[in-house]
Amino acid sequence: MLLAGGQGSRLGLLTKVMAKPAVPFGGKYRIIDFPLSNCTNSSIDTVGVLTQYQPLDLNSYIGSGQPWDLDMSYGGVYVLPPYMTAKSGEWYSGTANAIYQNIGFIQQFDPEYVLILSGDHIYKMDYNRMLAAHIERGADITIAVRPVPWEVAPSFGIMNTDADHNIIEFEEKPKHPKSNLASMGVYIFTWKVLKEYLEADNADPNSKNDFGKNIIPKLLEDKKVMLAYEFADYWKDVGTIASLWEANMDLLQDNPEFDLTDPRWKIYSRTPVMPPQFLGNKAVVENSMLTEGCEVYGTVKHSVLFAGVRVDEGAVVEDSVIMPGTHIQSGAVVKRTIIAEDCVISKDAKVGEDEGDIALIGQATTLPEGYAVKAGAQVDMDALREEA
Repeated sequence: MLLAGGQGSRLGLLTKVMAKPAVPFGGKYRIIDFPLSNCTNSSIDTVGVLTQYQPLDLNSYIGSGQPWDLDMSYGGVYVLPPYMTAKSGEWYSGTANAIYQNIGFIQQFDPEYVLILSGDHIYKMDYNRMLAAHIERGADITIAVRPVPWEVAPSFGIMNTDADHNIIEFEEKPKHPKSNLASMGVYIFTWKVLKEYLEADNADPNSKNDFGKNIIPKLLEDKKVMLAYEFADYWKDVGTIASLWEANMDLLQDNPEFDLTDPRWKIYSRTPVMPPQFLGNKAVVENSMLTEGCEVYGTVKHSVLFAGVRVDEGAVVEDSVIMPGTHIQSGAVVKRTIIAEDCVISKDAKVGEDEGDIALIGQATTLPEGYAVKAGAQVDMDALREEA
C-alpha cells in the first residue's frame, strides 16, 4: 500500500498543481517511480496507490501500471482515491485512516503481510529482505530505519532500540533525540494485527488516525513485537526544495552513491517518445544529464535536463534542474534553480545566484525579457500577475 496523497507543501510551487509523488526527478523519472520499481524488483505484484491531493497527473501517469509490469488481470496496480458510500464519505484524515478506508481492498487478496510505503522518497530497497527479517523474528510490525546525521535527527521520527533491534521507544521529531535511527516510513505489518489496530484507531474519536502519532505508540504500549530493520544504502526524503535539488545533484557525481545505471535494479518509468538529444556546434556541456528530446546550443554545466528542454545559443545553465518542455532563451542565465515543466525563460533573464537558497520557477511560467529572480525566490504566473 503506497501512500501517495500528500500535498507536499514544502515543495512550494512544484506541488501547486500536482501531488508530490508526481514531481519529476533525475532527468526522466517521477518520484513515485522509485517505490513502484522497488515493488516490481521485489516481485510484489499487487500494489494499491492511495491518492488524494491534485491526483490528475499522478493517476494518468500510473495508468494501467504497464511500465512497472503491473498490468495484470489479477493483482497489479490499483489507484485508490477517497470515496463516498451510501452512509458516509470523507477525505483521508491521516495515514492510518487512508489504510483503514481500504481494508476491503486489502481483504480481497487475503494477505498474511502488508507493506506500507511512502510515495515521496528516493531509494532502492529489496523489500524481501525486510520481510524475511519480519517473519524470522515473528514481528507484529517491522519498521525500516536509517541512521541520519545527528543535527537533522530532530526533524524525523526516531526509533530507539535494544541490542536485538527491538523497538523500545518512538520519538516523533524530538528536540533532543536519544538515537539517530530515523523511520523511513516503510512498514511491514502482520495483517491480522494491522487490521485490529486500524479498527480500534478508527473507533477512537480523539485519534489523529496517523501511524506515527497513534498506531505505533499504541503498539509500543501493548508491548507488541516491533522490529527495527536497518537500511544502510542511499535514501533521500525529497520533501523540500533543497533536498530535491541535492538529490538531483547527487546523480552528477563521478561515482554516485545512488546509481541509476545499475542493471540489477532498474528504475522503470513512463517515458515520452522523443528524438535523441542534439548538441549544436557551439554547445558546451559539462558534467550533466540530458534526456531525449533535449536541444542544447548554449552552455550547460552540472545540471539535469529533462525531456524536450531547449537551451538557446548564448544561454547559460549551471547547477540547475530543468524539467520537461522548458525553453531557455538566448542570453538567459540560470544558476542553482529548479524550473518546473513547460516554462519559458526569456532573453537575458537572470534566475538564481551563485550562492544562497535554490530559486524555483513554477509550472508553465513565462519570465519576461531581462527579468531577475533572486536566490531562494519562487515565481510563477500568479506572482507575475500580482507584480503587474
